[in-house]
Amino acid sequence: MLAYTIYSEAGGVGKTTLAASLATAHADHGRDALAIDLDPQQGSLTYLLGVDAPRNDGDADNIARHLIDRPLGPFADIVHETDYGFDLVPNHDMLENLPSLLAKADEMAEDLGEYFAPNERLFEVLVDAGVMEDYDTIVVDPPATAGPQLYNAIHATRSLVVPVEPTGKGMQSVEGLEDVVINLQDSLDIDIGVMAVIPNGIGSTSDQQKYLERIRDLGFDAPVAIADRSSLFEGCWDTQLPAAHYVQEVRSAYDYEEETLAQLDELATHIEEVA
Repeated sequence: MLAYTIYSEAGGVGKTTLAASLATAHADHGRDALAIDLDPQQGSLTYLLGVDAPRNDGDADNIARHLIDRPLGPFADIVHETDYGFDLVPNHDMLENLPSLLAKADEMAEDLGEYFAPNERLFEVLVDAGVMEDYDTIVVDPPATAGPQLYNAIHATRSLVVPVEPTGKGMQSVEGLEDVVINLQDSLDIDIGVMAVIPNGIGSTSDQQKYLERIRDLGFDAPVAIADRSSLFEGCWDTQLPAAHYVQEVRSAYDYEEETLAQLDELATHIEEVA
């Protein structure tokens, strides 16, 4: 079973574009993949994939209802097929209120003498729904900010794929990644692995190599460095398509973009092998 969370303190479109590209690549490799969008923002994985989900409908069943143990139907009913070979659990506006909703659910469970762990709910929902039997790959894209969306993602997957931006803050995030993982392990009382750290949006080839070497010196796996591909990734968001499908359906890729697409496929293969 391959399951991981796309984690980045910076957040942003690069993280979500990577999530879409990896889920697409896993599906292209013949894996039964499920992506889960826990980010309540409008510009989330659900939007990028062009999935028409009722995120503004308060009466619609959604992932937040399942996390607070108030579903309106089976988990399978909130799973949407995409046009890219994998399935998606879309986001919903209720995710914005998830911290308070989980707190209320926890309080009610305590009053009734029932067990309820707010940060373990996604794992419990997936197990109860038999998701591990239906899929062999799960990719979770939570918001960057600390909170129950992120904690549930990490608790359910136990593994991180970490894109970092080519800034001083980005490198500082890598320098402190080990401490972040240790703190998360202590808070959630689980073991967490970092499957890959990916420099994303790097300029020159020499800068790419510098970032790779520093990340590897810190003991992390860094299989590829993604160059600055603003035109390609902005086109993905404008057309609501993953990168591989954008160059297939909208415009041909330039040679250097073909290299990036090959790197994304290589990264997905590497993650599969590590798992």
